[in-house]
Amino acid sequence: MKQKDKNGQKRILIIEDEQYLRELYQEILEDEGFIIETASDGMDGYVKMAKGGYDLILLDVMLPRMDGLELLAKLRKGPKPKKTNGPIVLLTNLSKDMAISKGKTLGISGYLIKSDLTPGEIIEKVKGYLKIKI
Repeated sequence: MKQKDKNGQKRILIIEDEQYLRELYQEILEDEGFIIETASDGMDGYVKMAKGGYDLILLDVMLPRMDGLELLAKLRKGPKPKKTNGPIVLLTNLSKDMAISKGKTLGISGYLIKSDLTPGEIIEKVKGYLKIKI
């Protein structure tokens, strides 16, 4: 069972090493009422994902200490998260990226092209993955 706070807010984990983007995503999603946790590298992200309980995970591909694909592979091989996680969405800058196809084999639900999205589109896409009516 996914964890929600008392008000039923959805929990989102953002794993992104670029501070500007991490803070931007956090701010716009918190303004929409989501509970946001962040990680700035793959190892920290892996630890948080392994605990679980997130309704959605936004996972950058290029990360220090462990890239997004390594993280997905390690999570798949290791023990199941303590609490179930919702969809995992890759964050990338390349639409024809090999990482996307590899990510699909590792169980991602989709991907977002960071350079193509406005803040409003990020909210729209996140709500779509969470199946929240817009």
